This record gives sequence, C-alpha cells and structure tokens, in this order.
Amino acid sequence: MLLEKILQSQGFGSRKYCQQLIKNGSVQIENQVCNNPKQNINTEQLCFHVFGDEYQYREHIYIVLNKPQGYECSHQATHHKSVFSLLPEILIHRGIQCVGRLDQDTTGLLLLTDDGQYLQALTNPRKHVPKVYHVATADPIMPEQKMALEQGVELRNEKGIYAATNVQLFSTHQLAMTIHQGVYHQVKRMLAAVGNKVEVLHRHQIGLLELPELKEGEWIYLTPSQKQLSQNIALDE
Repeated sequence: MLLEKILQSQGFGSRKYCQQLIKNGSVQIENQVCNNPKQNINTEQLCFHVFGDEYQYREHIYIVLNKPQGYECSHQATHHKSVFSLLPEILIHRGIQCVGRLDQDTTGLLLLTDDGQYLQALTNPRKHVPKVYHVATADPIMPEQKMALEQGVELRNEKGIYAATNVQLFSTHQLAMTIHQGVYHQVKRMLAAVGNKVEVLHRHQIGLLELPELKEGEWIYLTPSQKQLSQNIALDE
C-alpha cells in the first residue's frame, strides 16, 4: 500500500496532509525517514513512527472502553460529554462508532469499531448476542420479581415478551441478569415492569467477553481472542 494511503487510512488526515507529513520527514519506518508518499509498504505487522510516536498499522480497530457515568454514546453529545472525548483524535478520524449504546448514567463495557460488518454482527437483533448487566435497585428484589424477569414481561410499545436469563441475586438490592434483545432502555423497563426501579446499571459482559480490568474512562484495543469472545464464539481449547 502507498505510504500516503497508509497514513490516511490510520486517521492522520486528508491525503494532502499525509503527503506533507511524509515530505517533511515526520514519518519513520524501522528508524529510517520515509519522505516518498508513493513508496509501497507492506502493511503486515507494520509499525511506524509519526513525530516520534509509535503506531501499529490496523486495518480495522476494535476497542473496549470502561464507560463512566455522564457520557453519551454520540459524536454530537447534547447534554453530557461524548464518550469519543475519551479517545485519541486519530481514532475519531477513522470513523469509529459505538457498538450499540449505553445511557449516560450506565457504566461498563462499551465496544467501539470502524468495522461495519463487526458492528452489524453484534447489533443485529437476529443474532441475539447476550449482554450481562449488574443492577442495583431502589427496592428489595422480591422472589416473584425475579421469577417474572425470568418468565418474561411485556414492555410498552414493544411487541412480544422480554425475558432475562441467568438472573442472580447478589443481595436484597443487587442482581445480575442477561438479556438477548437490546431494545431501548430494556433493563430499566423490565425492572419497572415487575414493580421495581433501577438505581445503578453496569454492563459487565457482551457475548463471552467480560469487561477487562480497566479504570473508568480507560480503553484498550481488543486482542483477536477478545474480539472472538465478544462475538459469543468460544475460544478453541
């Protein structure tokens, strides 16, 4: 691939700007300055430096972020900060998108990518990718409420019955539940449907991928094995 196209594909800016970076001697590969924008470069396992900072070529990017409260999953946030403000600008230039959304007051596992096929695979309702939430409730969780969540409830303006699986009680006011649909405000609406209210909501898992040990606001690139887990595909033993 042409060096100028590599830089452009990695989010460094327009082709004209990338050409200028190269001609100015700002790009190095294997400690050698590359000043020819038309130089053909093998992208396999390619590492390069721009202004002295190291980058790895990635055809697509897959990121897991531990989302804090008070952030909207939107590029044009209206009432709160955008989760994209937690990421380097170079990633935003690649057109990265959230894989599904979390409300501004919901924390936990958020995936982001510039791979449209991956995004579609995880958000397509027909895929039924499971998502595990940890919930703190306003009122004690009664046995009949747990049973109703497992048997399924109706949600206003939605067709069908919405049931949770693997409902586990941690305490009188805390539980974990797995949902498979992902309609708007589903967990909050399901708890309301059984006569309770969500006070704190945290997404812990998507597919088989659990939230890695990250502080709130921190992010990492997914490894190939983590990407596989997020798609609910078990790793080969």
